[in-house]
Amino acid sequence: EGAVLGNLFFEPSTRTRVSFGAAFCRLGGAVCDTTGFTFSSMAKGESIADTSRVVSGYVDAIVVRHPDQGSVAEFARHTHLPVINGGDGTGEHPTQALLDLYTIRREFARLGKGVDGARVAMVGDLRHGRTVHSLIRLLSLYKGMRFQLVAPRSLEMPPALVEAALAAGHEVEQVTSLADSLRGADVLYATRIQKERMSGESMEAYPADFRIDRRALAALCRPDTVVMHPLPRDGTPGANDLSTDLDGDPRLAIFRQTDNGIPVRMAVFPVLLGVDHLVGRDLRDAPWIAPGRLGPGDAPFHRID
Repeated sequence: EGAVLGNLFFEPSTRTRVSFGAAFCRLGGAVCDTTGFTFSSMAKGESIADTSRVVSGYVDAIVVRHPDQGSVAEFARHTHLPVINGGDGTGEHPTQALLDLYTIRREFARLGKGVDGARVAMVGDLRHGRTVHSLIRLLSLYKGMRFQLVAPRSLEMPPALVEAALAAGHEVEQVTSLADSLRGADVLYATRIQKERMSGESMEAYPADFRIDRRALAALCRPDTVVMHPLPRDGTPGANDLSTDLDGDPRLAIFRQTDNGIPVRMAVFPVLLGVDHLVGRDLRDAPWIAPGRLGPGDAPFHRID
């Protein structure tokens, strides 16, 4: 209570921006939002370093979404405050992976399953989809995972992430067609084509048979397959995405998935602010000490006696 979150989104967002803000508010804090470059001083040429240090003087924690990979890490290098990656281009989306894992564990608990040894099919634009980049890294911490990476040519999972999963001892199968590739999957994790990050040639190469609808699910998936999607999904008629005709199917976990973003992000904030030992017991005021110097470039302050 009394803490202020800086929610700095230089790229469009609904779920991530609102859920981070709602999570912080539910813990008793307040939120300051900025959206887009147009309404920030970066439009005037201000550097990430200066923006980071300036905002650090106003708030107690920062969430950043930025279209350039590595930009959030750069933002964090110039402040001593907690900085949470809300998505950096085609890089990572760590808290999405946490809520995805939380969702998988809850869905599996309902089905009497554990995560170790699960078969997870990731489908769609795996090259540009930062949610699957973070998720495969997180799931690779478990044992005996079997990953089915289903993507059109040129949109495959980045080789470094595939190699990391293999090096951790997991099975990885890369295929370019949905047909017969989803059988036996415990989790079907569909992703949206990232049109904003793609060339015209890549978009033309995205085949129509990547549409996942009721017919495809009946033909390719088991009755207990958990169907997930980080959203937004493309709901326009004929879109090659997760179809709206699946709404109401109990296997469709996408809205339970988004709801889980609140408790997961509520858990992240007190850990980073060092007050989780208080929040874990009750919702009393959770005081913490702000760093004496907010940024590594700050000059020492000498008192005048």
